[in-house]
Amino acid sequence: MNLSVVIITFNEESNIGRTLDSVLPMVRDCGEIIVVDSGSTDRTVEIAREAGAKIYVEQWKGFAAQKNSAIAKASCEYVLSLDADEVIEPELARAIEQACAVGGDAYWMTRRNFFLGREIRHGGFRERKLRLFRRGKGSFKNVPVHEVVEVSGKAEVIRQGAILHYAYPNLAGYLEHMNRYSSLGAELAVGKGHRSFSVVNVVIRPIATFIQKYFLKLGLLDGREGLLLCLYHSVYVSWKYAKAWELARKQESA
Repeated sequence: MNLSVVIITFNEESNIGRTLDSVLPMVRDCGEIIVVDSGSTDRTVEIAREAGAKIYVEQWKGFAAQKNSAIAKASCEYVLSLDADEVIEPELARAIEQACAVGGDAYWMTRRNFFLGREIRHGGFRERKLRLFRRGKGSFKNVPVHEVVEVSGKAEVIRQGAILHYAYPNLAGYLEHMNRYSSLGAELAVGKGHRSFSVVNVVIRPIATFIQKYFLKLGLLDGREGLLLCLYHSVYVSWKYAKAWELARKQESA
């Protein structure tokens, strides 16, 4: 398969080996793995190098810019962009090989998310991601957070297999992640005009988010893990808009 797998990393030694093991069979005959690291202080780079990946160490530029830098280094016909905590199921790997043989422009695929070791099947957290595209046809939209691939051409759906996303094995890591993402989300919110303090955004919207995800989208079926994920995701919404107000106030006083 003529495939470039591109991954950005920072201190991912607990994840990167599992990710690389899942894609090595896909690139063994005709392909490459490109890792753009932003200065890891653990064994991330060593593990990736031992797996045969091409390593580039670059200063952090933001999620979209860092991922686009990795894409720009790809030399194969197709590019598969992965996060360092994602794994390609064997069934999806076979489907990707078939898709590349067909020769389409880009492909969506299912991503299954795990939280505290449990797969989250409800609450709206199972999703599709556009991660496979012909080189030169796709890049990440330059936004501070929730970056997505934009492609020129037709995007089709791969229905076999999934990306397994092992993002949040513990609460401390999840809360740290939400704290960072809510700050980035605040920048987006300010850019969209959310500059004043709003009880609706800080209180009502988070409550509505919890009700939607936990009750209407059946997050309650995912047990204690589902409860915590829906609860803390609603807290993230409150943080985002509170930080947007704080950021706007700082900008106005500067």
